[in-house]
Amino acid sequence: MSRIEVPMPQMGESIAEGTVSKWLKAPGDAVERDEPILEISTDKVDAEIPAPAAGMLAEILVGEGETVEVGTVVAYISEGATEAAATPEPEPEPSNVSADAPDGANRNAAPSAAAIPLPPVPSSEPGAVAAGDGASEEVVCTTTSEERLRTRSTPVVRRIAQEAGVDIASVPGTGHQGRVTKQDILSFIESGGAKAGLPAEDAPPTPSRVTPQQRDIAEPTPEAGDPEAPARPAEAPRVPAVAATRAAPPTRTPKAAPPSDLWKRFHKEVEHPVFPVREGDRVETMNKVRRLTAEHMVLAKRISSHVHSIIEIDFSIVDRIRRENKARWAERGARVSYTAFVAWACSRILRDFPSVNGTISGNNIVYRGAVNIGMAVDLNPGLIVPVIHDADDLSLVGTARKIIDLATRAKSRQLSPGEIQGATFTITNPGVLGTIVGMPIIPKGTSAILGTGSIDKRVVVVADPATGEDAMAIRKRSFFSLGYDHRLVDGADSARFLSRLKELLEDFPEDA
Repeated sequence: MSRIEVPMPQMGESIAEGTVSKWLKAPGDAVERDEPILEISTDKVDAEIPAPAAGMLAEILVGEGETVEVGTVVAYISEGATEAAATPEPEPEPSNVSADAPDGANRNAAPSAAAIPLPPVPSSEPGAVAAGDGASEEVVCTTTSEERLRTRSTPVVRRIAQEAGVDIASVPGTGHQGRVTKQDILSFIESGGAKAGLPAEDAPPTPSRVTPQQRDIAEPTPEAGDPEAPARPAEAPRVPAVAATRAAPPTRTPKAAPPSDLWKRFHKEVEHPVFPVREGDRVETMNKVRRLTAEHMVLAKRISSHVHSIIEIDFSIVDRIRRENKARWAERGARVSYTAFVAWACSRILRDFPSVNGTISGNNIVYRGAVNIGMAVDLNPGLIVPVIHDADDLSLVGTARKIIDLATRAKSRQLSPGEIQGATFTITNPGVLGTIVGMPIIPKGTSAILGTGSIDKRVVVVADPATGEDAMAIRKRSFFSLGYDHRLVDGADSARFLSRLKELLEDFPEDA
């Protein structure tokens, strides 16, 4: 009977990892080929993952709520199996029979859930575990498989628990079979659960970006009986590493990111500070959209050197064109908004400003060959940015139709992965909700974002067309802000871009 791997799929060229949202099948369930067996979430889309073959779901390796890299095996399917146990077949366990027992004695006896012997370790006696001072002692494992799964967690979870003085076994887990996830431990600490752990004076100091490997090197274990050794809180006997990771495949072994890959290293280490919860507060775990938004905003703010420039634009001519053509556009099934005018204008001038349409990648500058405009869409709550690819090839009406189509399908969660990636420039419109001007954060992988404010009637000074003298007039005007990465875009480049945009919108072509 062959076992088929179920890997975390690649949902887009820029997606490096995915989160298991929900398992639709349990171990032991029969599955058909192409039948959905789990739901995953990425920073782009949610999707159901089908079974690659018919058979039985033999083993689940990644629990709900866990995030793993693309290509990581998340489960195994026993191809062609018609019936099997609901749990994976256990690996051979070392026998408790003495070394001089006759061959075959109790070799096939199934270990009970209450006393499962540990895997073999380098020792002359079965079950002996090396202690910190070199002595050996008999250790008998009395935990069930579910309990072992709960205490087996990621390095990040273990580090957070250690720093907060929390026993992972006391944390309610929401992962697969009660496994403790990162959100579980953070929620437990925020709710005051850490008080049940180590006293504050006994809790280990919080390291400053120290990896578990570095901590092991920097803090060697003191020798037993050493009078100079600092007092440490009592710890449960350590289970050999081979026992703790027995059910994990080699691909699940944590590996340090290459030192040169700063982006990936920081992305993996993004953690938000924890604050005390006061009386009357309500604590909720962040959902996927909010968590990913928070991580991306921290990353973008840390990487890009943000600067903002603001300009005021007169929409009088745009407003007149909309009024005059509204009925004609409606007959063609199109609704042209102010945002469509702005997107069309940006698409026409971005090729003249390659730095605004580019990005910094490592020590290189990438000048994009296409003009792909991301349009921020409010999901209330949440935010998503679908992309108009090759926007400079569309007419004004074509741009308007594309915006409405993407926004409609974004709110109903019907976008494909390709429709929410590849943006070279982004437009966000807080003005639709009355905001006068915004200071948006530049999305990663781009160098600029345009924020459009509310379009309001204002009293302004204009030249009287008859006399040429200054006169008071009422005009529809709006403030635009351009957020740009100062590593690539200079202030003068930003000013020239905004000036060109102002000229195009204030003298908008009738044949667009």
